[in-house]
Amino acid sequence: MGEDGGRYFLSQMIDVLGYMQEKGVVHRDLKLENILVDETMDLKVADFGFATYKKIEKLKSYRGTMTYMAPEIKEGKRYDGRQIDVFSTGVILFIIVQGIFPFKEAKKDEYFYNLLL
Repeated sequence: MGEDGGRYFLSQMIDVLGYMQEKGVVHRDLKLENILVDETMDLKVADFGFATYKKIEKLKSYRGTMTYMAPEIKEGKRYDGRQIDVFSTGVILFIIVQGIFPFKEAKKDEYFYNLLL
């Protein structure tokens, strides 16, 4: 969808993430399959099966989809659910703009992951 599509998506996702964070909720499985678009091109986030509102700053459970998952989840570290949702949103944005996944997994041997460091 290119940069214009990416800007449109990111603008709406910032609103979505802000709303969820105001409510103290983290999704933990944001991915393309969980982003719906209505007839007016407004985004709707679906599938809150892994969502939580408890201790969102100090989570440890292994949740999410591998290709969208932040490295701290895979490494078994404590993580802030809000940051995890932002990471997944960045992966989705990359896919929308570039048309490919940035990596199979967010690991140090992946080219685009190393650019984040």
